[in-house]
Amino acid sequence: MSAQDDMKTVPPQGGRITRRHFVAGTAALGLATIAAPRIVRADGGKITVLNWQGYGTDEAWAVAEFKKNTGIEVVHDYFNSEPEMITKLRTNPGAYDVVLTNCAWNGVASKEGLVQAIDPAQITAFKSLSPTFRDSKLLNDGGKTYGIAWVWGMTAIAYNTNVFKSKPESIEILWDAKEAKRVGLRDDGIEAVSFGAIATGQDMNHPKDLAKVKEKLLSLKGQVATLWSSEDEFNKLFAAKTFDLSPYWSGSAARSKITFKQPVGYDVPKEGAIGWFDGLAIATNAPNAGGAAKFIDYMVSPGFYKRWSEMGNAASANEKANEALGADNFGRKIHSDKAAIKRLQFMGPLSDEERQSYSDLWTEVKAEYAK
Repeated sequence: MSAQDDMKTVPPQGGRITRRHFVAGTAALGLATIAAPRIVRADGGKITVLNWQGYGTDEAWAVAEFKKNTGIEVVHDYFNSEPEMITKLRTNPGAYDVVLTNCAWNGVASKEGLVQAIDPAQITAFKSLSPTFRDSKLLNDGGKTYGIAWVWGMTAIAYNTNVFKSKPESIEILWDAKEAKRVGLRDDGIEAVSFGAIATGQDMNHPKDLAKVKEKLLSLKGQVATLWSSEDEFNKLFAAKTFDLSPYWSGSAARSKITFKQPVGYDVPKEGAIGWFDGLAIATNAPNAGGAAKFIDYMVSPGFYKRWSEMGNAASANEKANEALGADNFGRKIHSDKAAIKRLQFMGPLSDEERQSYSDLWTEVKAEYAK
């Protein structure tokens, strides 16, 4: 996910849908976890992880395997958005050990002193992590590492392979008159503005000409068949042939094809697309920082990722983990195109004013679509 996109859904098979969508976990359970007394046991103790619900770290088999290997018990608390994650870290100092931080939010947490620097020597697979994510300034500051790159993904163009015999290579396919009423869009202001900025040759995080972005999005009015909000909704509408192409998350596209047998193709257009990556951080004043480092080490290992990937999840930042997948694995194919990765613009921090302006612009565009 992350990011600017906060909606997530829990997949039918119990795994994570993607960093880009989410259904709220039970807040009562999370608060109960925080309130419970911390018991340090001789066989490894306990760590508390703060993450999206159903996003890898709380897989029952993984938690059991980690406990078997280390004796460390893993419990979870959940957040429904990155701002909520920040608030939980601020208001519950000393409650968490490991926290999931998106590339656009890790710097916010580190600059506020909410997460601590991590010694890369504690992470066995550190050198196997892709330099694109491992060394990013979004996870590192002042020569210190505040987040260990974990998984990544992109929002590019998904298309119906029964309709398109060759992949659409330009983002302008969304505006092609031949695709009138055949385009789906996610109902999300930041994502819409990002694609509008990319289509007009601008920085997707900080476009200088929002009027041009708005004009470009308004010109999609005759193209849009529907707006969707979740992966489940995308799959149902796509299967019903409501639309033939749409911006979509890469991990979800892999799941749509592998798990739901949809005729989905996926491509990063020549103009670029949205990229994101998630890191795993250690909270400041973590009660079990050593256990937290061990858990992060396990999470970025090929052993964990290969099994988790079988459910069609985001790409690992560990290049060796991706290589462990079968050569014909759809997820591996779309996440290993290095030329495509170079065309991505990665999500960065946004100010509250920018977030509000993008939301307002999208509200105005949707009002025109509805006329």
